[in-house]
Amino acid sequence: MLISNPHLLIGALALALLAIKPGTAMSQDLGDRLPRIELPGLSEYAPSTPTSPMATAGLGRITLTGQLVKDGAEIPKGLVWRVFDTEPGPNGKLRLVASARGGTQSFDLAPGQYLVHASYGRAGATKRISVGSDAKREAFVLDAGGLKLDAENSGGQRIASDKLRFSIYEAQEKANGERALILPDVSPNTVVRLNAGTYHVVSTYGNVNAVIRSDIKVEAGKLTEATVQHSAAELTLKLVREAGGEAIADTSWSVLTTAGDPVRESVGAYASMVLAEGDYTIVAKNRDHIYQKDFTVAAGHSQEVEVLADETAPTATEGAD
Repeated sequence: MLISNPHLLIGALALALLAIKPGTAMSQDLGDRLPRIELPGLSEYAPSTPTSPMATAGLGRITLTGQLVKDGAEIPKGLVWRVFDTEPGPNGKLRLVASARGGTQSFDLAPGQYLVHASYGRAGATKRISVGSDAKREAFVLDAGGLKLDAENSGGQRIASDKLRFSIYEAQEKANGERALILPDVSPNTVVRLNAGTYHVVSTYGNVNAVIRSDIKVEAGKLTEATVQHSAAELTLKLVREAGGEAIADTSWSVLTTAGDPVRESVGAYASMVLAEGDYTIVAKNRDHIYQKDFTVAAGHSQEVEVLADETAPTATEGAD
């Protein structure tokens, strides 16, 4: 027999207790005589959030809206709202009272003072608000805009997105000469939301030394589109026994500046990379033989570079006296 009604359950328990004679010890046999019950789960028995007017008694409603610029349109989506107490807790941190995602949001809060932080991508604003018994609205002006980045070669040819990444830093340098990183590894043509201001942008083409730095200004309420220009080229290196021949496997590669500083090292029949324009020395090692070639990278002139393994030409040999 199952009893799911709590009132019937209480009655059944009372009758069972009355049936026990005074002075009789309650033993395990009593449990065998009681009906088996099945209580409803808490989530089934009562709603987890208040839905009736009585549930919000004594609370004040505050509606929060976000705008990119003063007197601008309300931001319809993409906002993150966080409401904090104004006084730090025992751990020294402000207690998070409520949070929500989306555009305009309303909160029912106990009357008092709160700190509200609104974030929109990497843009944000913090404001102290006062909640009373009457409903009210508070507008947050984020003073923010968007930044979309791209890059091309010196010839005006767009660079493939999988070989291009951006990092966004604060424009102002610290005492040690470094800048605070705001957002790393940004893909081209991605809209990044930022507070209005000037930012230091680093564009990396490939993963060697083709790097361009520039300062870009973001204006509130506008999308700033910036395209940087790289003076670099994509190269594929191979060691061959004759011009146009097959690449020799198990070759170790080193690319050096004219001053002898290492730029890139790799192993394989082919070595593919992006290099900034300039003069380099290419060193190919296969077995005990080392071959080298001086080469100039011309901006926008991508090509395959052959290093000839000419056994009759003078070469450097490891272990030679």
